[in-house]
Amino acid sequence: MTSNTRVVVIGAGLAGVRLARRLGELGTPALLVGEEEHRPYNRVLLAEVLAGRYAPEVIALPAPAGLVRTRVTGIDRAARRLRCADGSLIAYGTLVLATGSNPVLPPLRGLFTPDRRLPEGVHAFRTMDDCLGLSKAVRPGARAVVVGGGLLGVSAARALAARGAQVVLAQQAERLMERQLDPNASRLVLRHLRDLGVEVHTECRVRDVRCVGGAVRSVELADGYALDADLVVLSCGVHPRTGLAEQAGLAVRKGVVVDDELRTSDPHIHAIGDCAQHDGTVYGLAAPALEQAEALAALLAGDPAARYSGTRSLTRLTLTGPDSPFDLAAFGETEPLPGDDVVQLADATRGTYRKVVVRDDRLVGGVLVGELGTVGALARAWEGAEPLPGEGPLLHLLTNDGGS
Repeated sequence: MTSNTRVVVIGAGLAGVRLARRLGELGTPALLVGEEEHRPYNRVLLAEVLAGRYAPEVIALPAPAGLVRTRVTGIDRAARRLRCADGSLIAYGTLVLATGSNPVLPPLRGLFTPDRRLPEGVHAFRTMDDCLGLSKAVRPGARAVVVGGGLLGVSAARALAARGAQVVLAQQAERLMERQLDPNASRLVLRHLRDLGVEVHTECRVRDVRCVGGAVRSVELADGYALDADLVVLSCGVHPRTGLAEQAGLAVRKGVVVDDELRTSDPHIHAIGDCAQHDGTVYGLAAPALEQAEALAALLAGDPAARYSGTRSLTRLTLTGPDSPFDLAAFGETEPLPGDDVVQLADATRGTYRKVVVRDDRLVGGVLVGELGTVGALARAWEGAEPLPGEGPLLHLLTNDGGS
């Protein structure tokens, strides 16, 4: 394939690998450029590797044939070529940015060494290298502080507890996973973590990381209370990796702005996954990234009707435990507006909870904790946005397996 027709994809995560593989299957081979030395992997399952349940190779992705390991340092849009850290130049006809996202590193005193590195014992939790570094450092009885109680923070705390660490989770918001879950579901996650020995502090802000000899020893909270720490895990969210796009002069807001063809402000450059902003939304989730990859593969392979119109995405988390897994799922609007109908079923003994929100006879959101047999049917009703036939069938969905 000549350079003026070649598709080059920057980023070997879920979105980039799916796009390159689908293009290959559709007869339009792509060159995939990834900077990590590891084989491409499913980032969603890193917590299972940290917990010791999976070896790193178990979460590896089937890599496409054309994979180059190097770091892209710049995009020459006029010449349509990439500059790389190893000095090489890569020509493209169509370029796809699948650069993903970076972890948010909070503005804590003492977080960085004088040469702008994280101190020994302080880890982000975003990449395979982060995961392997944590796995090497954790040991039974180690004092670990997880900063952040969102989806990733809860997963990290659970994984560290499974490795025998004494875990404290510090969450600045008033409850865990406040973006995905309603208060009742958050309380069940809190109970689950505490049952595993995790100490959870909500409405708690970490302000200082204290080190001795370049290694972390404690973190200080805003109220002055200090937590001893051998390990600190930063799980404070992510932000899109847009540096290459910004340097190249592409339109960037929260992410790289794309249209329904996932095209940026340069018609020869597209963007998908965590780095892309479509119709005002940066999803930051696996399901939308994969849907974008599928749509763009069809478009680049010659389907003129292929478009991406957005994703109604469902968040699902399974915390595997020694006895039974702890499952939760959330979709749409989990908090009702005035006038909405709400149906809830809770079983405190079994630790299960189900809730759906209905507006104008349409399912607009729901949250389920434990026993997710109904999630498939509920998700289909929500994604279809069709009017519900009435209250009886809705209760039937909540109390039966719903054909999932």
